[in-house]
Amino acid sequence: MPQEASKIADPDATAEAAAEAVAESSKQNDAHESGDESGEEATAVVEGGEGATQKKKKSRKRKLKEAIAGKGKEPITSAESPAGQHLSKDQMNVLLESNPALKNELLAKSKGKASMEEMMRKLSVNEMLTGLAPQGKNVKDMASHAFWKTQPVPSFDEMAAGKEKIVDGPIKEIDIEKVDKQPSPLYPGFEWVTMDLEDEKQLDEVYDLLTNHYVEDQEAMFRFRYSPSFLNWALKAPGWKKDWHVGVRASQSGKLVAFISGIPIQLRVRKNVLNCSEVNFLCVHKKLRSKRLAPVLIKEITRRCYVHGVFQAVYTVGTLLPTPVSTCRYFHRAIEWEKLYDVGFSPLPHGSTKQRQIIRYKLPEETFTPGLREMKAEDVDTVLDLLKRYLERMDMAQVFSKTDFEHWMFPAEKPKEQVVWSYVVEDPASKKITDFFSFYSLESTVIGHKKHDLIKAAYLFYYATETAFSQEKSLLKPRLNLLIKDALILAKMAKFDVFNSLTLLDNPLFLEEQRFGAGDGSLHYYLYNYRAAPLPGGVDPRNQSSAKYMGGVGLVML
Repeated sequence: MPQEASKIADPDATAEAAAEAVAESSKQNDAHESGDESGEEATAVVEGGEGATQKKKKSRKRKLKEAIAGKGKEPITSAESPAGQHLSKDQMNVLLESNPALKNELLAKSKGKASMEEMMRKLSVNEMLTGLAPQGKNVKDMASHAFWKTQPVPSFDEMAAGKEKIVDGPIKEIDIEKVDKQPSPLYPGFEWVTMDLEDEKQLDEVYDLLTNHYVEDQEAMFRFRYSPSFLNWALKAPGWKKDWHVGVRASQSGKLVAFISGIPIQLRVRKNVLNCSEVNFLCVHKKLRSKRLAPVLIKEITRRCYVHGVFQAVYTVGTLLPTPVSTCRYFHRAIEWEKLYDVGFSPLPHGSTKQRQIIRYKLPEETFTPGLREMKAEDVDTVLDLLKRYLERMDMAQVFSKTDFEHWMFPAEKPKEQVVWSYVVEDPASKKITDFFSFYSLESTVIGHKKHDLIKAAYLFYYATETAFSQEKSLLKPRLNLLIKDALILAKMAKFDVFNSLTLLDNPLFLEEQRFGAGDGSLHYYLYNYRAAPLPGGVDPRNQSSAKYMGGVGLVML
């Protein structure tokens, strides 16, 4: 499914973004209330001018933006400043209806209507924005609750009921004999295809579609660029199935206009191990977004999984849908700060200067950890054992086989472009492997910039350390900080511009010390046809990184 294209949050822009998001959600609510089940926005009814309804919507949107942004009142200078005090009661109601996650959290804490209103007035802009479905492509398709009500996923109300009332397990029993053996018909002019990614030409077609039409940030400044080498690695995991690479072509031209994929994965959710699919890379050509192909693609990949006896799935989306099992936040560590500033990825903090920022993010030329080296083939068994034990500490994690581990961390087939980097620490005295970390490469296209066309980003992948099993729990934080600092130095040596991370695993222990900045995007984790009580995602109720909320998510999705 579409990920979230995140960049470092700019406090000066966050208030405006929050207002835009709430206003956009309000507009979508109006469309639903007027009986527009397709989710398409209302259009003007008077030729040459706006209808009265449209003018009213614009007026309300403007007032809502001004209220959240603090226009005409005491200005909001920080995303953490109280902003709820500027909202009228009607605007509060619009905000809550647009943000089910926030509404559920406040309902659980409030002692009545007056208490709820008081808490609303103390909300910061960041808290208002947390949980809101971002604007941008596929939002109408993906966030159509009418569609998700027909799917075996838990509702918001179910997940808000509390952990003690949720029993982990499948939502719907699937009779494989009753599963359709053929796909549902598509719109006239389009046809289903199975993409053969062993064929370089077809792999390039998927690459072209994703490069031009996949996830962008909210301001359409950056777009993920998955290289053919990356796609080969990501879509051909052990046990991969050709018919889980689903495409839609235009019948007349044969052009690939939509794609979705799945790979098999063994996923442990608390004590239960699921044979499921990891669904990813849902992409629809920009000009066809109004055709509502996203739900059709989801239904088709589901059908193809069912045919193989796989009845559960895991997926991540930047948009809020019914209903996340967990939510993590993106964090970004600038390596080449000046370039990131030039392209609009990193802001210049108020009161600072370019030179100060360059100095702040400067990294040493050499690593610090004794015994640190690249992973070798003979390390695989030892590192796999270490990683397995490390991930057992998490509530949700992939169960790695040796074949899985080799594919993801130490691929035998070396691609044209290196995709993953893996390192171990070998104790100089005992010669035992004590630590392991990895990161992978994912570039982003810079849209419309005169000087730079790419940001080269490293994403923290999996890591593990024997220190986690020490009786002295306080040792884990300094050890991880040492390892991740070396990972940053190695990423700099490999010419990366930025190092990205989520708040999963034990990441909150090092994000602040290693100067990661909070991103403006979150990543919601979802389970399909499986109900599980919510898992912590490394962020507190204020959407800040927190070690108190670790231990939930141990699954890294590309």
